[in-house]
Amino acid sequence: MRRITAAIIAAFGFATTSDAAADVQFGTPAGFGAPFDVGALLTAARGANPTICAYAAQSVRNYGWGDRADAPYTPLSRAVPRADDESRSERLTPADEQLLLQSLGTDDACVRELSVRLVTRRKSEAVASALLTRLTAAEVPMREVAAYGLGLLRPKAAVEPLIRSLRDSENSVKANAAWALGRIEDGRALAPLLGLFGDGDVVVREAAVVAVGHMDSVRAVPALIRVLRQDESARVRRVAAWALGELESREAVEALGAALTGDRDTGVREMAAWALGEIEAPAGVAVLSRVVRSDTDDKVRETAAWALGQIEDRSAVEVLGTVLTSDASARVRGTAAWAIGQIIDEGPAPAGLIRALGDADEDVRLKAAWALGEAEDANALGAIRDAMKKEQSSEVRRALIRAMLQNGERSEAAFTELLQSSDPEVREAAVRGLAGRRSFGPWPWPQPRPRPFP
Repeated sequence: MRRITAAIIAAFGFATTSDAAADVQFGTPAGFGAPFDVGALLTAARGANPTICAYAAQSVRNYGWGDRADAPYTPLSRAVPRADDESRSERLTPADEQLLLQSLGTDDACVRELSVRLVTRRKSEAVASALLTRLTAAEVPMREVAAYGLGLLRPKAAVEPLIRSLRDSENSVKANAAWALGRIEDGRALAPLLGLFGDGDVVVREAAVVAVGHMDSVRAVPALIRVLRQDESARVRRVAAWALGELESREAVEALGAALTGDRDTGVREMAAWALGEIEAPAGVAVLSRVVRSDTDDKVRETAAWALGQIEDRSAVEVLGTVLTSDASARVRGTAAWAIGQIIDEGPAPAGLIRALGDADEDVRLKAAWALGEAEDANALGAIRDAMKKEQSSEVRRALIRAMLQNGERSEAAFTELLQSSDPEVREAAVRGLAGRRSFGPWPWPQPRPRPFP
């Protein structure tokens, strides 16, 4: 590990011309989802030390089953032995720790970033103590990275020193200290964090609001409502809506509804809709029902549909049925179908849900079929049978078979026809049905934006 650490620190001359270059080369653009220069990334990667490249590659996220690097042969697997995160951490020696801690003082942003991430991977009291010492250093970058490292490490002993750092003269240190306190989640920090809601720096206010959202304290609700209503920054108002959703505060429903209909920023409106869904208060149904039909932004309408599904108030079914047949966005229509399935219990199925079986989008048809299964409305059987004759997608056909069973299909002729299908998944679903198994996949679960993170 000593050789790896030294190689990382020594070899960064190829890619450390500036902080901005470091951001590009290591996949950490300044704003979430912001574009970055792919050409610069590939140019910097060519000829790089394999160990450095392996660490950098970890920042490129690939989702799905299994680990993104557990394939038998990856381009780097012959050059760098594979090891899981825990074993890498265990291989840090005391000498490695010292080298990494010393490297926190370098003027190279890439080296500081790698050093703090590596040194905090093992929960060491010695590392925590060293970071606490650096929290009061004269150099701003040292204090900044120390607060960052303490947030990664999360030692309880850091709470009071980090609270003092909330009064630091540098905004970057204050913001990192607030972020770290949010990760530690100690109630002693609540009042000092609330005191930063009026700070002149947007990033500091945003970090403080996010930290408070992690504190799980209703004492913060009035202050968060004021931020949602009054802060000039959309970024800060958005995380205030998130925090109110995290706290599941019914006291905030009115303010969130006002933000949902009146805020000029789509990100704030979207998060307000999400928060109302998290709170699950029936008082939010009326405003969500208006917004799901009228907001100009697809993401806001989709999240409003999701929120109505979370609240599960039957009065929203008719509105969602209208959205299902009229909205221009397939994502909105699909989430509306899912929401109806969440709400409805033993029919009758709305006409819009039945018409959605013929939607041009496969995902909408899938969710509509699933929702009709949840409705258990025998009157929908004819429409489901007709859709089955036309449907080409095997996944949707399986959902239709499930809907047929849930809605009372018992015709031997219908299942005999399905058993003769050329699609093995359809035949399997039919066998399950004949065997009396009425409950099987697919189980659609939408993932509307925003995700429940600040």
